[in-house]
Amino acid sequence: MPTQDPAPINTPEEDEEDDYMNMVIAEPAVPQKETSMQRRQRQKREAEIRGRVKSKSELAEEEKAAREAALSKSMLADIASSKNKGLAMMAKMGFKPGNALGSKDNVGARIEPIGVSMKEDRGGIGLDTEKKRKFREKVEKEGKRVKAEEGDYRERVRREREEARLEGMVGRAMRVAERMNEAREEAEAQTSEEPKDVKKRTISTKPLKQINILWRGLVRKREEKERDRRMRYDLHQSLSRLPTYDDADEDKDDQRALGKDRAQHTLVEDLEEEDPDLDAFNELDPVERLHKLILHLREEYNYCFWCKFTYPDKDMEGCPGLTEEDHD
Repeated sequence: MPTQDPAPINTPEEDEEDDYMNMVIAEPAVPQKETSMQRRQRQKREAEIRGRVKSKSELAEEEKAAREAALSKSMLADIASSKNKGLAMMAKMGFKPGNALGSKDNVGARIEPIGVSMKEDRGGIGLDTEKKRKFREKVEKEGKRVKAEEGDYRERVRREREEARLEGMVGRAMRVAERMNEAREEAEAQTSEEPKDVKKRTISTKPLKQINILWRGLVRKREEKERDRRMRYDLHQSLSRLPTYDDADEDKDDQRALGKDRAQHTLVEDLEEEDPDLDAFNELDPVERLHKLILHLREEYNYCFWCKFTYPDKDMEGCPGLTEEDHD
């Protein structure tokens, strides 16, 4: 009985038919011929590149790159090293690439040559180390000096602020003592048999040496300020008109406008004289001057400068103490 051949098995590749209608056949690229204008432009660019003088920085960069490229590879791995006479002599004496020089028992010997370190200045060997040492010492010394100056500056500013604050309190205590002294003198004058139509003096003409030393400096400064003001006023009046000029048609309003109706201030007699007692008092520390003023106010007027209150008796019951810290 004749056998039938099995049907052929078609692979998927064979089942797929090539679609020749959709195939795209790439045309061979035809090299474009360079025109004469393009050739001239190219030659011109190349000539400009060749003729351009490189700057010093560019030459230094190229030299550095070439040096690093040469140092990064071993001379033994270079093909040209086989023709080196020194290497040939070392090979005859038994040297092999990858081994150390000398005998075989020389364990730990250097295999690679010492690295090259380029010096970019003209200083001798060891100068960089000395410069680094001096620079490090200078930096450390400068750092210590800056820290010391910062501490001194802060301490000086703190001290100046404290002195200014104490001087302000001394001035306030002087004004309080002067005001209380004037009030006492007015009360004594009222009880005496002096005429009542006496006007109150706004600025004292009493000699400075008769004023208490505690607030004598305040009065002196005020008198000097008034003297300077009068000098400026007199100078202005002398420049505007003659001092001997007298207008007969002036009435009271004109005199008031020109300041003629005001009472002339009489300066103290000893304003220009030296006062060694006042100079010695001003030389004292502000803390000591303030302490003297506070004691004077408490003993004479039962007044506490820190409480800003006048107590009825000398016991001053309720006052915490003499110092500012006691009143905190």
